[in-house]
Amino acid sequence: MSEAFVQSGAEGELLLSGVLDYQTGPALRRAGQELIGNSKAKRVLIDCGAVEKSSSVGLSLLLAFTRDAMAAGRDVLIVGMPEDMREIARVSGLLDVLALADETQGAV
Repeated sequence: MSEAFVQSGAEGELLLSGVLDYQTGPALRRAGQELIGNSKAKRVLIDCGAVEKSSSVGLSLLLAFTRDAMAAGRDVLIVGMPEDMREIARVSGLLDVLALADETQGAV
């Protein structure tokens, strides 16, 4: 069975870890939505640095978390996206949709 977690870090941080797939996606979606809703931060920073593996479910989660944050009037920044997620995003045409930090220059 796959294991994955989403938890809050420093002010406004949403930390994703583990394997993001169809087994872990629904619970992560509910937990992330609740964490974003309870946060008082002006920006949500989604850190994917501890993601071990991701299917397209991982991108779906990022899109849903982005939508949740924007609905709450918050900016979003995604950091630490693993190469497998980035490749799925590139093939899907989502690189321009997701608010990815330019990791060659650091988070904005």
